[in-house]
Amino acid sequence: MDHPSQANESLETLQDIRRMMERSSRFISLSGLSGVSAGICALIGAYIAHGWIIAYYGGVTVRGVDPGSIGRHGYMHDEAEGLKWRLIGLAMAVLAAALLSSTFFTWRRARKSNLPIWDVTSKKLFINMLIPLVTGGLFVLGMLYHADWDYVAPTCLVFYGLALVNASKYTLTDIRYLGFLEIILGCISMYYLHWGLYFWTVGFGALHIIYGLIMWWKYERGVGV
Repeated sequence: MDHPSQANESLETLQDIRRMMERSSRFISLSGLSGVSAGICALIGAYIAHGWIIAYYGGVTVRGVDPGSIGRHGYMHDEAEGLKWRLIGLAMAVLAAALLSSTFFTWRRARKSNLPIWDVTSKKLFINMLIPLVTGGLFVLGMLYHADWDYVAPTCLVFYGLALVNASKYTLTDIRYLGFLEIILGCISMYYLHWGLYFWTVGFGALHIIYGLIMWWKYERGVGV
């Protein structure tokens, strides 16, 4: 019969081996604060976009803002084109700010954990997430080329959700549930096209913040930020 101390040492050894295997197969340095920062960037961007659209229409109906009608229904073509490019520019700026802030918090967590931020696992994570994102981005550009704004918000949410699910096998499995929620939200948004901006705000803003806080509480609380 093994001595209790020997049993404890064996258990600790097995736990160490498990942690090493997890580190080698999954990117575990993803910070919850990355999600929070990305969500805040999305909320700020949505607030600015909402103001621009309201100013363009001179008000909003109970059905909400309909960005799909920008440039149609008698509105001045030049003004509509100007608003389109401003919204596209704003989306790119928000995306850049979200990526930079997310990368910073993830890099900081990896440095405190003495883990590399760019290795074989993170490369696999990046590639598996990039494929659905690039596909969705090209799909959205095609819709914009044909002046079809109606399905932009649902498409972004669905493809982003697919990217998270696809990448979840190389990082914390919790991110898979965020992906499922994004996909469900995008599918629901298909039936409420005039509320696309609000669904976008919930998906990229609120859900990111909630997810980030849960991840921080679950994995980072008590170990410093």
